[in-house]
Amino acid sequence: MSMTLIKRTAEYSIFQRGDNRYAVRDAGRQAVNGDEKVRILRAEGLIKRAVPAAPAEPEPEPERPEEASASSGAEPPGPQAETEAEPQAAADDTSKDSVAQTSDAA
Repeated sequence: MSMTLIKRTAEYSIFQRGDNRYAVRDAGRQAVNGDEKVRILRAEGLIKRAVPAAPAEPEPEPERPEEASASSGAEPPGPQAETEAEPQAAADDTSKDSVAQTSDAA
């Protein structure tokens, strides 16, 4: 593959490769790559930076079994947990009362 000199400046040289892509070499004849190469080629009007494609819509997540039962008319787990906790709290209150009665009796 031969490279054709497109432009030479004091800082760099731009070549067009046989596959129509560009190569950039600095004053020390070292290859210039990455963002620096893109900046040089854009400044010379040799390339146009591609605009990234719009992000695709995220796929909807499948319903979990817990959510499926909640949407099917069954009671959600939240209120059940509260009603189970209430009797335990009531039991705690009665044990405090019995301790208080025991100390009063003595």
